[in-house]
Amino acid sequence: MQHGRSSVLKLVVAAVALAGVARPAAAQDAPVRVITGASVANLEGGAPIRDAVVVITGERITAVGPAGKVDIPAGATEIRLPGKWLMPGLMNMHVHFGLRLPGAMMQETANETDGGLALRMAENARLSLLAGTTTVRTPGEARDAIFAVKSSIDRGEHLGPRIWPAARAIIPTGGHSSEPVLDGIDGPDEVRAETRRQILLGGKWVKINISRGLASTGKIAAADMTIEEMRAATDIAHRQDVKVAAHTGSIQATLDALEAGVDSFEHGYFLNEDVFRKMKEKGGWYVPTIVVSQAGAMEFFRKIGSTPFYLARVQMVGKSHWSALQAAIKSGVNIAMGSDQFPFEPNEGTVASVREIELYQQAGMTPVQALRTATVNTARMLGAEDDLGQIAVGKYADIIALDADPTLDTRALRTISVVMKGGTLVRHDADPLAVVRDAAR
Repeated sequence: MQHGRSSVLKLVVAAVALAGVARPAAAQDAPVRVITGASVANLEGGAPIRDAVVVITGERITAVGPAGKVDIPAGATEIRLPGKWLMPGLMNMHVHFGLRLPGAMMQETANETDGGLALRMAENARLSLLAGTTTVRTPGEARDAIFAVKSSIDRGEHLGPRIWPAARAIIPTGGHSSEPVLDGIDGPDEVRAETRRQILLGGKWVKINISRGLASTGKIAAADMTIEEMRAATDIAHRQDVKVAAHTGSIQATLDALEAGVDSFEHGYFLNEDVFRKMKEKGGWYVPTIVVSQAGAMEFFRKIGSTPFYLARVQMVGKSHWSALQAAIKSGVNIAMGSDQFPFEPNEGTVASVREIELYQQAGMTPVQALRTATVNTARMLGAEDDLGQIAVGKYADIIALDADPTLDTRALRTISVVMKGGTLVRHDADPLAVVRDAAR
């Protein structure tokens, strides 16, 4: 009997060894896909590539050019998209997959377990990718669940966008999004310890709440964090090449944060042109999240049962928030697209990621400028410009297909019908079986 067990063990070891030998060979045989028939939109403001050929080997683009000037590799899988327009997948820099807002939504998730939270976040990530958002930054998520969701997506176990994560926001006692009980992170030493903990978990950004917000009580324009607390976060984060994002609606808090070296500023409900000029001088980034205070967000707030108090707060900041966006555009500060709504959430006839970009155009940007806030600019903000943000050789093949040229009007984004992430089709409205076939390769 012992001899039989030994024989079985040897067979298992041999099978594992053979599998180990086979895996590297399979990895070398990266699938080759070719997109043909579509035009590539030019986000530099020049002429598009019409009737383009885009060659994708594995996850990355290996050739782009007009038909007849780019060789199609033998055996490549052809994805024909005649009449479509291609551009990079959208990059949304302010997403909370575990979003909870005051009202029925918060009550329904009051007893949510860690596992339930992670599953809810994973589903929101999947829907975001299918809506054309291929990269997100998550500035502040509860209970550190975002790291498990990101790891699962990276391993291919769940469908979702690329994630630049931050853990829970660092909030002083009584600050925005804090619980009623004294639970804040106060003083430079506590901020340093929490920043180190988040970096250890894998945070690529650290989120600090330096003023109040729509979902909290108190004056939004007041400053909650001291400059010493802000400096504690940036000091530790920047030592590890991690960046710091600040939730702010306050002029004073933003000016303090600029002095402290904060990298990006979220919302900015009451900011003005003077603040944005200083932000530009410091090389800071502004992430407007304008959709959350405009008319289109009301559909979402009603759906989740938001309280009258919350709705009143939204309406209170709407005009000043719009003025802040216009001032930011006029100043020429770096702007990166972020919605603070689920990227797939319906908003005035489209989804939040798309509506955010449309509002930038309405506030004064050209279509190309607005598109760059969700592609070229966002890649630069993340330090990922070598990999993302354009349809170009060497970049990841994160691509969406539209019915019209988006550089003429951002409303073309309402016609997204094809989504590809890392060279793999995840959505193809005209040929849903193509997604299944592509995944099987």
